[in-house]
Amino acid sequence: MTDFEATMIAEGATEAENEEQYIAAWQQLIDTGLCWRLQGWFGRTATELITAEICKPRNRVVHQYPEKGEGK
Repeated sequence: MTDFEATMIAEGATEAENEEQYIAAWQQLIDTGLCWRLQGWFGRTATELITAEICKPRNRVVHQYPEKGEGK
């Protein structure tokens, strides 16, 4: 699904085929970070879905540095 399609489903402008598609749309908006750049309602709803463990937080790359003495 495109970001546009995910946004339209999340906003209710396009009806989701089922609950899985609705959740997938929100997960895409979270994963891409788009929900945080749209109007405030998207971010608040995304936060509620994450808190309720319906959606997962965005996976961010965490740089892991070698322990002291490793990687020489």
